[in-house]
Amino acid sequence: MAENNNPAPPFEQALSELEALVECLEKGEMTLEESLETFERGIELTRTCQRSLQAAEQKVRILAQKNNTAELEHFDKNE
Repeated sequence: MAENNNPAPPFEQALSELEALVECLEKGEMTLEESLETFERGIELTRTCQRSLQAAEQKVRILAQKNNTAELEHFDKNE
């Protein structure tokens, strides 16, 4: 595969594109080659989203450390 020199899309754009790719894959109407290309793009977008989320988490940690009165708490999505 050729190296992709395009800059990574913003988080929201990457997530939206990833959701659209998942919908296309779930329909099962693509050829094997198209499915593999779509899957590959999905992996790229997933990594982009993960990097964005990690960067955001790091910023929150830095801000919380600057303000010693704020404590990070474990987030439970079920609450």
